[in-house]
Amino acid sequence: MTSEHQEVRLRLATAADAEAVTRVFLDSRAAAMPYLRRIHSDEDTLAWITHVVLPTSTAVWVAEGVGEDGEGGELLGFAALAGGGELDHLYLRPDVLRRGVGSRLLAEVRGAVDGPIGLYVFQRNAAARAFYERHGFTAVAFDDGGRNEENEPDVLYRWTP
Repeated sequence: MTSEHQEVRLRLATAADAEAVTRVFLDSRAAAMPYLRRIHSDEDTLAWITHVVLPTSTAVWVAEGVGEDGEGGELLGFAALAGGGELDHLYLRPDVLRRGVGSRLLAEVRGAVDGPIGLYVFQRNAAARAFYERHGFTAVAFDDGGRNEENEPDVLYRWTP
């Protein structure tokens, strides 16, 4: 369990982070979107993170707790930036929500992009939508779900510096 005031360090992800990133991805989606159909097994999700997300993203940052010894601790969340200024993923462990970790990851993404940032969020994911709206993102298009494999209606958000 993470302490309320734990120091957090951001760094670029490495291949060695694949399992921890996968765990955050799966745990976050299960907690935030229990209505979402599970399409892939945990093993297939790990393979996707390992062979697609980590090596082909423009950048993937991880947030990790810093232990008392100053060494990196548990992975708390991650953000993956695709080409063209699209934020593909920003997920946090369910037990670290509302502690500034997501805001720090988003700031890192903003610092790496010279121009607007776009992202998709499932329409029913009210907490994520509120997070992005608090950070200045605007809903610019609504979709029926035909563009994602979950067939879940989503919304395109855009932020312009």
